[in-house]
Amino acid sequence: MKKEFLQKAEENLKIAQMSFDTKCYNACANRAYYAAFQAAIAALTAQGLQKGKNDHKWVQAEFNRRLIIRKKIYPSGLKTYLSDMQPVRNIADYSEENVSRKLARKQLSRASEMVRIIEKELKDEDKL
Repeated sequence: MKKEFLQKAEENLKIAQMSFDTKCYNACANRAYYAAFQAAIAALTAQGLQKGKNDHKWVQAEFNRRLIIRKKIYPSGLKTYLSDMQPVRNIADYSEENVSRKLARKQLSRASEMVRIIEKELKDEDKL
């Protein structure tokens, strides 16, 4: 399951980049969030942590608590990424407001960093 979620994260990151490049900033923000979210699921799964339904609050909390704070597998700088990215995704999906280029770029940058760090950790540990 970890491999599959990491593949989904990579796919969403690619679509986020394509969306940014074509000035589709709402789509970029949405796909970037999901890339980071799915990478977090892959990281949790690699540690044997699974929940039937991958609830956003649960994934955010468990990634932070278990993999950053307790086990210190991932850098503390990632701690707020998902919780900061979700409101931007909510604007993209549910608001009359549009995501700006600047905000989309930040969303894409965070997603890219998170996916790369998790991917490296899972490959380094031969967990893929």
